Amino acid sequence: MGKGDVYITGTDIWYYMICPREVWLMIHEIAPNQEDDNIEIGRFIHEYRYERQKKELDLENVKIDRIKQKGETLIIQEIKKSSKFIESAKFQLLFYLYQLKKMGIDAKGELTFPEERKKETVELTDESIEKLEKIINDIYRIANLEVPPEPKKIKYCRNCAYKEYCWAEG
Repeated sequence: MGKGDVYITGTDIWYYMICPREVWLMIHEIAPNQEDDNIEIGRFIHEYRYERQKKELDLENVKIDRIKQKGETLIIQEIKKSSKFIESAKFQLLFYLYQLKKMGIDAKGELTFPEERKKETVELTDESIEKLEKIINDIYRIANLEVPPEPKKIKYCRNCAYKEYCWAEG
């Protein structure tokens, strides 16, 4: 699997920031437990919470939850269940802004956490581009591994939809 064979998405960026093993599993199309409560809650929020305002846009590896305009500024919104994974959500949104910039579209980002009634502005900077490019390169490296990275216990394992895959006794 070379760089050309790997199709990195914003979701891959999000998972990488939490668990590189999860990125390998996703890229290699190993499905998580679809009945996991966290997956169900995420689907519900995504499908129903903003149904009236839904303006989703899908551009290749960029799937934008909502777009709005404030004056001359284009705002790209990413909607998340909670701010628990705020750094992951931030880099997912930065990835979208970065991809849009490569298409000649300048925009700002806004993370939205409806359950917390909270928003955070995200802007693409030279520093964030540099970090994002390192993340993208590491995702390519991980994707090309023959087997997934070894599981590492982190605080998020307990609620992960892959927990049975990583921690089942064999």
